[in-house]
Amino acid sequence: MAQINPSILSADFARLAEEATAVEGADWLHVDVMDNHFVPNLTLGVPIVESLSRATETPLDCHLMIEDPDRWAPQYVEAGAGSVTFHVEAAAAPVRLAREIRAKGARASMALKPATPIEPYEDLLPELDMLLIMTVEPGFGGQAFLDIMLPKIRRTRELISKHGLELWLQVDGGVSESTIERCAEAGADVFVAGSAVYGANDPAEAVRALRTKADGTIASAAWACNH
Repeated sequence: MAQINPSILSADFARLAEEATAVEGADWLHVDVMDNHFVPNLTLGVPIVESLSRATETPLDCHLMIEDPDRWAPQYVEAGAGSVTFHVEAAAAPVRLAREIRAKGARASMALKPATPIEPYEDLLPELDMLLIMTVEPGFGGQAFLDIMLPKIRRTRELISKHGLELWLQVDGGVSESTIERCAEAGADVFVAGSAVYGANDPAEAVRALRTKADGTIASAAWACNH
């Protein structure tokens, strides 16, 4: 079934602890870490993740949009993240990094920017717990969903099925009630939603509405029926 991960990039940074608890029922809290080098934006780092991990029972899903994740990613596990995503475009040794993240006790995830194809990384998939397909260019929230990513999501799901992997497939960028069903039909089962949740009058209800739409689509999706 679907997992809904609200992104605190769209939350009120002055009230992060409250915003974390406002999304009751979420599976994970998605934390966007940006360094103003890999992407042209600067957000937060290890100290905020440490504080958030103490402020919420919801596990933290840290998405590192940073240079040199080989050096920094393990620190986010130590800070309390339950899942750590690094960008393959930035990693020097993605297999070694994924293994280190797992060895420290977190789920290892790898992200691909829109222009990065999945096929060259097919052999890496067994080393991962989740793969993230960006459906916008990383760096800023509130962007429009890129429909041209749907075939890539389908191809990724086919590779996961081909190898018989229990690998979560996450999408991030422009996910809303109007786009989540297309993502789910294509093969995604983990959905990051920022403004669609925190821009709503009732963030917890927005999470429930997104889950209902995604679950309904997954239940009848060809990829899920063959799983």
